[in-house]
Amino acid sequence: MKPNAADYYAREDLEALQLRRLKETVARVYHLVTFYRHKFEEAGIKPEDIRSLEDLRRLPFTVKQDLRDHYPFGLLAVPLEQVVRIHSSSGTTGKPTVVAYTEHDMRVWTEVMMRTLLMGRVGPGDVVHNAYGYGLFTGGLGFHYGAEALGAAVVPSSVGFTKRQLMLMRDFRATVLCCTPSYALHLAEVAQEEGLDPQKDFRLRAGFFGAEPASPGLRQAVSEVWGLKYFECYGLSEIIGPGVAASCEYGELHIFEDHFLPEIIHPETGEVLPEGEEGELVFTTLTKQALPLIRYRTRDISRLYREPCRCGRTILRMGRVVGRTDDMLIVSGVNVFPSQVEHVLTKVEGLTPNYVIVVDKKGVLDVLEVWVEVDERIFTGDLGSLENLKHKLEEELANHLFLRARVKLVEPKTLERSMGKAKRVIDRRELEEKLGR
Repeated sequence: MKPNAADYYAREDLEALQLRRLKETVARVYHLVTFYRHKFEEAGIKPEDIRSLEDLRRLPFTVKQDLRDHYPFGLLAVPLEQVVRIHSSSGTTGKPTVVAYTEHDMRVWTEVMMRTLLMGRVGPGDVVHNAYGYGLFTGGLGFHYGAEALGAAVVPSSVGFTKRQLMLMRDFRATVLCCTPSYALHLAEVAQEEGLDPQKDFRLRAGFFGAEPASPGLRQAVSEVWGLKYFECYGLSEIIGPGVAASCEYGELHIFEDHFLPEIIHPETGEVLPEGEEGELVFTTLTKQALPLIRYRTRDISRLYREPCRCGRTILRMGRVVGRTDDMLIVSGVNVFPSQVEHVLTKVEGLTPNYVIVVDKKGVLDVLEVWVEVDERIFTGDLGSLENLKHKLEEELANHLFLRARVKLVEPKTLERSMGKAKRVIDRRELEEKLGR
């Protein structure tokens, strides 16, 4: 299959398409979704007021709590009879966010997933080992339908049963791996424990990784241990699932902006920021029927770039997500993102990318600890080497975080492994507050 033409549109043609679709979407939600009609009226906006893409900033924001407040179907723009698929978020607190799809929405989702996988030239002859979760989580089925539509053979392995996953990958001669980056690293660990060489005993040539932020070091570790080309996939269930953006052969993340109109805003003021500035990523869906969203605040921190990529695509590029506004830790007044810690860990020789950040309070002071597994060779060495490694890491973290962190070096393979999104943060302050301490 040839690359989608929309990836290469001239900017003026793409913006004309976006404006037409934006007007249609705004009119649609105003007339069909009571929530949006009230929001627009409060803001003094009517559909006919949207005359240019610049007018997008006049529209009100949508946040995740809005979906929870209208659980389960209060934001649908179609009768339930037209819905053919229902998914929900993997959130662990409160009501889940429910998303729905019409047949048209499913075609859009399949299209953007095809465009994602085409970044890695997936097609007939490929065996795609899909270790994303199937079920209410959108990851597994998103990759499944995109790969099948390209003519690839899909192994719907889902999550868990790691040794069986490795057996299937080897026996079925998988060429493409789809899963979270932390699980890809865990698969390689277990393969090596079983006496297998991830590169010699397997045939992986490409991998599509997402659902959690990954530092450059973690991406490099996954790529090197498996000997594959690393492709990043960005998405969120509220917008479509995976397939909102994907990286090309040059590692640049491209947003499929003919379907998803992006902005970067200041997280606190809501002001739209200029190109290249870091802020919160916001999306307006342009083609969704069942659950169109206007200016949805993702809480992901990123940047947008307009200039065309070396791959020839003209669609906007986004920087890697460096953290989330709701995942950001404030430790002694300093903002800390897990991705910052991970970046430092992957630059220090002798450590693995397996870590946990623990935040506690001693009296009135916040205390930041980083627990990290060391390499097998380092752990079996002398105590002096371990102490030197500990001090080196503490200094590197202080230089990058502008904050002192205690380092705890732990034995290899002792920290809990995740089959899906890795849990990197334990904030004991929250527990103490709940207990009233």
